[in-house]
Amino acid sequence: MLEPAQIALLAGAGLLAGAVNAVAGGGSLISFPALLAVGYPALTANVTNAVALTPGYFGGTLGYRRELEGQRRRILALGAISAAGAVLGAFLLVVSSAEFFERVVPFLIFLACGLLAAQTRLARLVQDRREDREGGSPAGRDPHTLPLFAAQFLAAIYGAYFGAGVGIMMLAILGIFLVDNLQRLNALKGLLSLLINGIAAVYFILFADVRWVAVAIMAVTSLLGGQLGGGPGPGRPARLDQRRGGVSRRAAAAGRRRRRTRSPASAGPGR
Repeated sequence: MLEPAQIALLAGAGLLAGAVNAVAGGGSLISFPALLAVGYPALTANVTNAVALTPGYFGGTLGYRRELEGQRRRILALGAISAAGAVLGAFLLVVSSAEFFERVVPFLIFLACGLLAAQTRLARLVQDRREDREGGSPAGRDPHTLPLFAAQFLAAIYGAYFGAGVGIMMLAILGIFLVDNLQRLNALKGLLSLLINGIAAVYFILFADVRWVAVAIMAVTSLLGGQLGGGPGPGRPARLDQRRGGVSRRAAAAGRRRRRTRSPASAGPGR
């Protein structure tokens, strides 16, 4: 049974994670450590986190629905690739032992923090490439289709397996390979994130250990956070980026502490 302070922690983490995911990505660096903090094992916290944050992705997609207009071909093609990657990623997580996941999760957290730290440079790279190629692609066609599909497939596997920072990863991929404005690419990223997370959530509900009390708390607040963070708005990304910078540092510290506290003698199933 969760205590009031733990309920408040999960509710707040869900709200912030939903808002952050709607803007760019990295919300799991808030919600996943919160689940660890209330005592859930890492693998259980990860699958619970995926299920709990799915409504937040839906809320963010609602906020960007106008920017999705005219992207039907992209949605169908990248959606199919993302769905295949999500199924594979979710399968790999479920068949992973709790002990193995305990060992790799610090590295996954550091990867997500690295993506978060590089977000500004990635966004600048995306903007520069978009300006360089503006008007250089035939109308209605996207260049580099095979590399785009391969990169998106790998991102979907990672998104279903762990997910933290996958929004930043996908926004960079879409910005590098597609010619469009950043708001429309962010809307596409949000919809693909919803698809990946939704497929993973269904898989985990069927085959993994989901903690439904935590899901009930965080799902509601993540939906609200997704609606608050979704949709274009002047200055909003910059404010949330500042908050995520502190989150990434705290998540990295949590990963280091987790590695130090696990000695070879104490390594177990983690449940």
